[in-house]
Amino acid sequence: MSAIDSTPLNKNFLSPLNFKFTIKKAPHVNFFIQKVNIPSISLPSPEPNNPFVKVPYPGEHINYDPLVIDFKVDEDLKNYLEIHNWIRGLGKPTTYDEYANISQEDPLTGEGIYSDISLIILSSAKNPNYELTFIDAHPYSLSDLQFNTVDSDVNYITARAQFKYTYYNIKDIT
Repeated sequence: MSAIDSTPLNKNFLSPLNFKFTIKKAPHVNFFIQKVNIPSISLPSPEPNNPFVKVPYPGEHINYDPLVIDFKVDEDLKNYLEIHNWIRGLGKPTTYDEYANISQEDPLTGEGIYSDISLIILSSAKNPNYELTFIDAHPYSLSDLQFNTVDSDVNYITARAQFKYTYYNIKDIT
């Protein structure tokens, strides 16, 4: 595309259905993912006082919003318990052993307290297009599970987990 021609080369829209998601430390969650967001990013601007118009300057510290995922819970609760036990180990509610169990590096994944999380965005042809890697992520919130006998149809249970992370990278993998 030249500076004069503003017609994009790829006219396909981004589909919310085309993604793959992976948490190394919680492999049972990956298959059941329903929703995931690309968190917003902001750079607060300091505005020093002066007698005239406030002049905004670029900030120095980036703020990343949490990574939020929704997933269907399997009937053995394996995916729910992966996140639950991870949070519980970080909070060490009863003994230090709970923390020790998650802090030891897993020989299969190489993950300890933190885990890298990967979101691969697929093209309209279902080919990998971009990869977002969330560095040193850890869960800090896991929703409740609500059981309900008044529904006329089976509405399978969905849980929501929220993660903090250091930063994320976006890489073109086409």
